[in-house]
Amino acid sequence: MKRNSRLSAVLHALMHMAEREAPMTSDDLALCLDTNAVVVRRTMAGLRDAGIVQSGRGHGGGWHFAKPLADISLLDIYNALGEPIVFQIGPATEMPGCVVEQSVNRVIGDALKDAEAILMARFAGTTLADLAADFRVAAKHCRADTG
Repeated sequence: MKRNSRLSAVLHALMHMAEREAPMTSDDLALCLDTNAVVVRRTMAGLRDAGIVQSGRGHGGGWHFAKPLADISLLDIYNALGEPIVFQIGPATEMPGCVVEQSVNRVIGDALKDAEAILMARFAGTTLADLAADFRVAAKHCRADTG
């Protein structure tokens, strides 16, 4: 079963942006993500529409943050991506009149709602600044291990 890695990829791109002092072009970001610049532009346009990033044209142009990293939550990013489906499992629909199927769907549905609420709360409480700080600590440990 294929997983939707779009949120992860966008966060990856945003962390590269956070590490740069200057704006990053779609081509720069595409290299970081091993994808096509058109895919980057399409995705970043949604983040721009949500007020997370801005873009500049011409020499020195590119994508940059519209506000501080501490003011952007993972939930903001998730919402800007159109709220992708979190879980691949879901209720059965083959026999909607069956009491057994209804019970199974109710139990599974309640568990999924609870799990999604926990995940969304975690996303809401985690900012890009938190993610950048975690990345910097991990990078420091990698350098220490190889040094």
